[in-house]
Amino acid sequence: MNDKNDRGGETKYGISKRAYPNVDIASLTRNDAREIYFKDYWKKNRVEELPKDIRFCYFDMCVNMGGSRACKILQQTANAKGAKLVVDGRIGRNTIKGSQSVGLQRLKSYRVLYYARIVIKKPSQEKYWYGWFRRSL
Repeated sequence: MNDKNDRGGETKYGISKRAYPNVDIASLTRNDAREIYFKDYWKKNRVEELPKDIRFCYFDMCVNMGGSRACKILQQTANAKGAKLVVDGRIGRNTIKGSQSVGLQRLKSYRVLYYARIVIKKPSQEKYWYGWFRRSL
């Protein structure tokens, strides 16, 4: 898909040209996309070390908004439960430990808040709102 208003640019299987400028997006296979997801999103963002109930939500956040932003949201969510983490976007042992009390619904609520702030700041992005919201259900 190539939506001129999508900040990610040309996209296939959720892999964007903006994030992968050296990848031929049009020729990308499902297996290529799986490899990218596993190496660059699952492993790099230490998803396996998080509580099982939030893993897939956090993974999808990493894919959709980048690992650093997803981690900041996770850290903010953990802080709302009293974790006292530095919100630096780096997934380390303290963030992993702090994530133990987060819970899926709370993480989803902070995710929706992030998307809402995008739309408020850039109304042209509202056309993506419902899709972003559905990702959070």
